[in-house]
Amino acid sequence: MIHIREYAHLTCNEDQLPSLDNGVVSRATLDWLFDLKSEWRGIDNPVHIEGRHTIKLGSYVGYLESPSGESIEILPKTCQAFPDEEEQSANRRLLQRMLSSAMGLKPREAGSAHLRRYNQPLHEWIMAQFLSELADLVRRGLRSDYQNVEEESRFIRGRLDMTRQLRQRPDRATWFHIQHDVFSPDIIENRMLATALAYVRRIVKFPDNWRLANELSLVLADIPVLQNPEPLLKKWRSGKLMRSYDDVRPWCQLIIERLNPQFQYGGHKGIALLFPMEMLFESYVASCLKRDIGSAIRTQVASQYLMRHTPVNEASSKSWFQLKPDILLTDHFSAYVLDTKWKLLQEGANNTDKKYNISQSDLYQLFAYGHKYMEGTGHMALIYPKHTMFMHPLPCFSYSDELHLWAIPFDLEVGMLIAGEWEKHMPTLARNNDLVLTG
Repeated sequence: MIHIREYAHLTCNEDQLPSLDNGVVSRATLDWLFDLKSEWRGIDNPVHIEGRHTIKLGSYVGYLESPSGESIEILPKTCQAFPDEEEQSANRRLLQRMLSSAMGLKPREAGSAHLRRYNQPLHEWIMAQFLSELADLVRRGLRSDYQNVEEESRFIRGRLDMTRQLRQRPDRATWFHIQHDVFSPDIIENRMLATALAYVRRIVKFPDNWRLANELSLVLADIPVLQNPEPLLKKWRSGKLMRSYDDVRPWCQLIIERLNPQFQYGGHKGIALLFPMEMLFESYVASCLKRDIGSAIRTQVASQYLMRHTPVNEASSKSWFQLKPDILLTDHFSAYVLDTKWKLLQEGANNTDKKYNISQSDLYQLFAYGHKYMEGTGHMALIYPKHTMFMHPLPCFSYSDELHLWAIPFDLEVGMLIAGEWEKHMPTLARNNDLVLTG
């Protein structure tokens, strides 16, 4: 297993010294990544080519396994220095918590076995969660449903299909065309589970996961797998009768969407299980704030636009450039914009050149949010991960006498804002709901 972190370089140059920021891989693995680069298109491409022998990764975490069997674990970059082995384990646990928050789940806890799973690579941990939930479902009992069956039989069962029976050849007059219902576990949800389990069995390597996957495959042996399951995910039913499937469903969906052979381009058998850290951090912060504040927190609000414009030959004006702050905190009187940024700030870079490493485009973005969602008055916040070089909130930034912005660290381990002076400007609703903010 090659262990690296976000923004690391991968090279096939064996003269390079391996580290968390510089992984050394085989030529075959690098060529596989070149092929993936050609398939991943868009601004947020997780792979960037920096020469014939080097690739740089973006702000993505997860797991890569090339067709040659070389495994690469990508962890979050939570500090500038190289973390030791204990800190790497802490980053792995952090990544698992973030992924659970993004999926709206609380990972199951099962004593020492749970602690062992925490030190598994991300893909093994995901599959362990899926297998545990599936095992619980199997113990409670898989749901069955009535399936209509049309067949030719020597005995009448159910309803006789008179139209087909009248067309029966004389030499098969003793056979009957019948239609009847069979109470069977062969339903779309169980087929999805069987398909995800088949993927897991081919990939899993940890002994406990491998053993459980094979035990469950015997239980689901009579349920056929789907050749192209991803388009059928929307047919998964919800409601009271399917409530026992609620815990296993997100893990099944994650495995089908991420480990589907269609995602493994070409004839390769490699694995590319990657997650954008910006999305995971945003979901993690939002879930922690919802835990403390509740319904006052709204995410991905998109009610405002930057401007209105009347195109040529159009009778009415149109709203253009939708504004979507990550988090909107509201009370009865005011709104407060909170935006998350997965970036390592530096308190010591407090000069006009470095400007704490804050992106100018982020400040422009918050300026627009403040005027459209807060009417140009109030205190907004940019939330960054806490690390050794950013332990306390920065002094207030002021766009005007009425509109202000704070850069606030978020403690990833305990899931709390370090608010400092910004706490004085928090809405009354947040204080009344015992929002825990450390100074």
